[in-house]
Amino acid sequence: MDRRESPYDGFIMEHIRDARNFRALPAANRESTGTNPLCGDQVTVQLRLVNGRVEEAAFQCQCCGISMASTSMMTVWVTGLNVAGALDFVREFIGHLSGKSGAAPGKGSHIECALLATVQEFPSRTGCAILPWTTLESMLATEEK
Repeated sequence: MDRRESPYDGFIMEHIRDARNFRALPAANRESTGTNPLCGDQVTVQLRLVNGRVEEAAFQCQCCGISMASTSMMTVWVTGLNVAGALDFVREFIGHLSGKSGAAPGKGSHIECALLATVQEFPSRTGCAILPWTTLESMLATEEK
């Protein structure tokens, strides 16, 4: 399938069709909801933290495919990380996606490459891609205090 047939790469499409961790997390001990006022997307991220580490992550949403794919990738990525390390990466990643970071994106991260390519090709979708990450950032920042 060439680029004209599908606006998103295979990695993004895989996470749209088969979103990881798209479920309620009954054992969650942290939860945050974010909304994109421009399009109405709403994402709720749930974490189960144990001793400062993300043991499980899940989400529920009423959102577009880009928000869903981005949240799916994020929940896979954050599981197993400690709060401080996750928060540092999330802030840096939001800077890359929004174009506000002067630093070069990390090398080798399929998540970074796929989402950056999407927002570069479709700048109007930046808010959709960033929504789950800012939602997670606000939760982790509260946790770090």
